[in-house]
Amino acid sequence: MLARSALCPARAFASRHPPAILGPSSSSALAAPFSTSTSTRTSALALARQSQPRFFTPQQQRFAPAKAFSRNASTAPSAASPNAPAAKVLTWNDFFALRRTRRRIGQACSVVAAVGVSYYGLTFMINNGYDAALSEQLGGFDPMMLMGLSTLGMLAAGWLIGPVFGNQVFNLAYRGVLKEFTAKDSAFFNRIKRHRVDPSVSSLANPPPDYYGEKIGSVAGYRRWLKDQRAFNLKTGRHQRGQI
Repeated sequence: MLARSALCPARAFASRHPPAILGPSSSSALAAPFSTSTSTRTSALALARQSQPRFFTPQQQRFAPAKAFSRNASTAPSAASPNAPAAKVLTWNDFFALRRTRRRIGQACSVVAAVGVSYYGLTFMINNGYDAALSEQLGGFDPMMLMGLSTLGMLAAGWLIGPVFGNQVFNLAYRGVLKEFTAKDSAFFNRIKRHRVDPSVSSLANPPPDYYGEKIGSVAGYRRWLKDQRAFNLKTGRHQRGQI
């Protein structure tokens, strides 16, 4: 009796609500939480994408470093131009040092030219018999004496020709400062002409001191040369015009 009385309400509820009616309601009830959770996940992903920082696109990443590099390259010369080293000016002491170098090169070329001219000249004379022919033309002059005098003449000729080649060697070796060196050499020679003594009043007891200024090797040497010129003029009673 108790079991039957307990099942009566259940039967009454089932008769009022059949299974066809209960099915959709239960499926919608199950689907509602799933749709809610899906929409929540989608909104969370959208917020995460919006909160992420923006990065360059591949094209922007490709061209941005090139622009920065070109900008740095364009500004590099302007920044480095103020630090460019200035051209070195040829001082008077440098000029005197180059002058000594030119003299030494000329002397070396004179030695080489003197030896070369003497060797080839004597060889040419002996091989062609010019020594005997000249000896007969000079009235039986001693051939050995003739060869000795010829050797001295050839040495002198080679010594005089040497500086011509020496100047060419110097011009090639120091062509970078040749223009400024030539200008200073001309100015120095004009000063020598203006301040040197008059050789017409010189004597054996009072010779002119370094008339061409060949012994001058520095600015201090040039000042000593000026003092020597003044001392000579004081001895001879003449005073040179102009100052350095």
